[in-house]
Amino acid sequence: MPVSRPTPSPAPSLRRDAADPIALTRLGRVGYLEAWQLQRDLVAARQAQRGTDALLLLEHPPVYTLGKRADRSHVLFDRDQLASRGIEVVEVDRGGDVTYHGPGQLVGYPVLALAGVRGVVDYVRALEQVLVQALAALGVAAQRVTDYTGVWVGEEKIAAIGVRVASGGVTSHGFALNVAPDLTDFTGIVPCGITDRGVCSLASLGVDVDPATVADTVATAFGEVFAATLVDTPRDRLLPAEDAAQPPAPHPKAS
Repeated sequence: MPVSRPTPSPAPSLRRDAADPIALTRLGRVGYLEAWQLQRDLVAARQAQRGTDALLLLEHPPVYTLGKRADRSHVLFDRDQLASRGIEVVEVDRGGDVTYHGPGQLVGYPVLALAGVRGVVDYVRALEQVLVQALAALGVAAQRVTDYTGVWVGEEKIAAIGVRVASGGVTSHGFALNVAPDLTDFTGIVPCGITDRGVCSLASLGVDVDPATVADTVATAFGEVFAATLVDTPRDRLLPAEDAAQPPAPHPKAS
């Protein structure tokens, strides 16, 4: 598998409001649909040029999400197996195939107003760079791999990336870094539709690190790559008052 080494990121020029800080909100464990709705609310605010760019860091209960190009046959568990393991299945509006989120995984959802649609590929490369830098700070040599989105350690994926860029160039969805998840939950899918590569985690690599430390390290790398100041922001301060007062839009249900 050809390896693509990190190069200096063009990320500082990707954001429409590059000089403004990014709100950093740590949500703890949040259900997938709840977090998706929050992203949609934030996207709507940024499309209306209200509010600020944000980075949500969180963890989900077990869920398989299927992107717009997903092959449903890549979910290998049947309904009984899904039920016994407590795993939801949700069809989502990001790119890519099927992936897993669950306890022991750090999920990051950047909601950023990009400067232009030409920056989408560069944006994904920038997210990869964030994770490569964060993992290096944790003592793990990770890299991008040509033709495969995500971040890898050898032949195994340690972080998945899947994004959506809505009208107005506003991003949602993001990345999932395997800290210490139950890797057997990945056996119920063909992760990202890739049949000949495995997955790993910090724990499986022998790196014992507190999840809060991982989150702090990723946040630091995000600020470095995007040349931005991250400001800790409580959830109830994320949305402008006029947006927070609106009833939530309906979202797709889990299947």
